[in-house]
Formats: sequence, structure tokens, C-alpha cells
Amino acid sequence: MSLPQDPDIKKKETTFFSQYVSEHKKELFLNILSNRTRFFTVVLEDIYQAQNASAVLRSCDAFGVQDVHVIENRNVFDVDKGVTIGSDKWLHVFRYRQKAINNTEVAYKELRDRGYRIVATTPHHKQTDLPDFKPQQPAALVFGTEKLGLTPYAIEEADDWLHIPMHGFSESFNISVSVALCLYHLRRYMESGEIEWHLSESDKQDLYLLWLRKSVHRLPALDRKFREVLKHSRLPFQG
Repeated sequence: MSLPQDPDIKKKETTFFSQYVSEHKKELFLNILSNRTRFFTVVLEDIYQAQNASAVLRSCDAFGVQDVHVIENRNVFDVDKGVTIGSDKWLHVFRYRQKAINNTEVAYKELRDRGYRIVATTPHHKQTDLPDFKPQQPAALVFGTEKLGLTPYAIEEADDWLHIPMHGFSESFNISVSVALCLYHLRRYMESGEIEWHLSESDKQDLYLLWLRKSVHRLPALDRKFREVLKHSRLPFQG
């Protein structure tokens, strides 16, 4: 869903749509936005079980991570709405699924262009144990498929490697559990005050408008109404 580039039009659109959303929901949006982050993002490579994929999205929303990047080289990413219970509606999910190319390579380049350091969640001789993981720059945590884990490319081309210590006979956690454990640790780290992790004011304004639009009934009709109001300058917009 694209937003207008003109700041004045964006402001007017926010004012217009806010009329159709309850005060309670608008207050909820503002509270959630104050706890949202893009300092960390989650990357999923070839997840194929809908329940796991959906549980990951639900955890990202619950821990305040706004963006999820999904790589689909072999498997199609599917979501079970019964598991997400609507949480995916409030996230940005970026999908890399072009044919006949290495989508992991494309995703890594995109993430680095956005300023992220790539962190593969897999045992490695240079690994950092989760309790000791305290990144000082934006980090993209990459999780692999349920049975095989990350591809060799995803591991070798990462910048750092993260390991969750285990103390039993099992060699790995379920992927949705792994994501939740990592995000729980990172949430506590964020709130320790060692890093600045909040969204920019511009990002907050954009998300607020997007969430307003996602909350209204009869969106196409309201879009048409807004365009007419804008065209004829009939609405007494407030600053």
C-alpha cells in the first residue's frame, strides 16, 4: 500500500481517515508505535510450514519488530490466519521470490543497502551465544528451513553467527521457538538503554496512516471521497 509523497497531502489524509477510527484504537496505535522497531528485523529462508511461518509473524508483532523478510527459493511462504490472529496485518512482509536466481543473495544485498548487518542463526566457529549478543548496529537475524536449516550460501555470506545454547539431547529448537527466544532477548537488550532503537518520526507517521487505512470499513469508497475532498478543498483540515 503506497502513501503520498507530498507531506502536506499525507498530513491531510491522516486527518481525514482518523475521523473514521475510534479514539481507543488511535491511542493504541500511538502506544504500539512507541514500542516498534526496525533496528532488528527477521529474515526467513525457505520456511514451508504454515503454522511455523504464522507463529513467527505473531512473535515479531508481539515483540515490536516491524519488518519481516521472506526468502522463497524452494518453498512458498504460506500463512495460517488462525495462528497469526491478524498480527500479520500490522507488519511489513518483504518477499524475495524471483525465479531462476538466488533470492538469498538478493535479500542480503537489499538488507545491507538498508544498513543491516547479516546475522545467521546457526552454529559456527565464530558464533556468539545468544545471551552475549548485544549488537551496536541494525541486525537482520536469518533463520533457516525447518529440517535443513540455512543454506550454505546464507551461512557463509553472513557477517555474524548466532547460537542459542542448549542443554539437552535435542540439537535444535523449532524455528518459531528460536525466533521467539531471540526476540525476547533482543527486546530486553533494547530496553536496557544501550542502543537507540525507536522508529523515526517519519516512519511513525507513515505507519500510523497505514494502520488507519487498514482499520476503516469501505476503504475504496473512502479513498474516492478523500480524492474528491482534496480536489475541491472542502474539508477544513486541522494541523
